[in-house]
Amino acid sequence: MLTDNAMYRFANSGVHAEVLDFHGTIICAESLPEARRLLVEALVDMAETSLLLDEPLPRPDSSCTDPDADLEEPIHLLLTAVSRVRPEAVVA
Repeated sequence: MLTDNAMYRFANSGVHAEVLDFHGTIICAESLPEARRLLVEALVDMAETSLLLDEPLPRPDSSCTDPDADLEEPIHLLLTAVSRVRPEAVVA
């Protein structure tokens, strides 16, 4: 499990959220619960995309912080490895 830092900033129009140590993982939502849910989905999407492109995942950096954040909290990414076995072609 990887633990990154999530940041939330509250505005009149909703909540801006991002994973500080996984660049590009940014969302906007109407409420904090929705922001948390969408940020988890965005983090999973970003991690899957990085892996599909053979790019390394960024190392979590607990020192990442945003002085303008209204709330910071850990966000966890749990990776599961699977093995796909391709059946051999059937020869007629």
